[in-house]
Amino acid sequence: MAAVIPTLELTSNRPILPKSFNANQPKTIRLYPLSNYTFGTKENQPEEDPSVIARLKRLEEHYENYGMRRTCEGILVCHEHNHPHILMLQIANAFFKLPGDYLQPEDDEIEGFKQRLNDRLAPAGNQFSGSNANEEWEIADTLAQWWRPNFETFMYPFIPAHVTRPKECKKLYFIQLPKSKILSVPKNMKLLAVPLFELYDNTARYGPQLSAIPHLLSRYNFEFVDESGNPVAMTPGFGLDEHGNVPQTKLLAGGESNGDHEGDAVKEEDHME
Repeated sequence: MAAVIPTLELTSNRPILPKSFNANQPKTIRLYPLSNYTFGTKENQPEEDPSVIARLKRLEEHYENYGMRRTCEGILVCHEHNHPHILMLQIANAFFKLPGDYLQPEDDEIEGFKQRLNDRLAPAGNQFSGSNANEEWEIADTLAQWWRPNFETFMYPFIPAHVTRPKECKKLYFIQLPKSKILSVPKNMKLLAVPLFELYDNTARYGPQLSAIPHLLSRYNFEFVDESGNPVAMTPGFGLDEHGNVPQTKLLAGGESNGDHEGDAVKEEDHME
């Protein structure tokens, strides 16, 4: 008896559409394609401390003189193949961090943070690195606060019950990138575009702070636009794009020309950033 080969049954039935499920949602975020941005390099920015011990010592001195240290980092989001990507720095082919740094004691929070972003990403000798550069950054919601209870490497997304004087607070902000922008990274660092699915549940490689970013962004709906600003997809997404491309981490600028960004990871707490 000949084998029966199943056939696909074509149907004209429309999918069942549920009632609206958009109550109390934050605004939809428009993401521009990675190809809209120009990336370059500038002079090295060496690490301030030669070791984790030295960095902890400097933190202790800061606390004694000025109180709790304030650190600001930005979650800069664009898209590639209609999937959100995070712009992230990589140091020494291993350690990953978000753009930003600790504030000076006298700094205003937002203006000081914008200056830290310029230090990391503004092109040298460019109009975006002058006195008007801070206007180029749109600092949106605070997405997370991480606390350092003691002079140690570990940070927590809460203040432990027995701690009354945390030594550092790190705030992560959503950065709404404009339609186009010029970004430059120090030559001793690399600027990567990391897809959300690569970060998700990947504490072994990225540490608890960075691997939590997909959770932080899940509160938003996204609208993905092309280079001309025309919407091409929105949450929920359409999966692969029309060419079947799969999003993956991309090296945008910096580092050695033959360097490999897939080197061994160093967790955030190990590097004490």
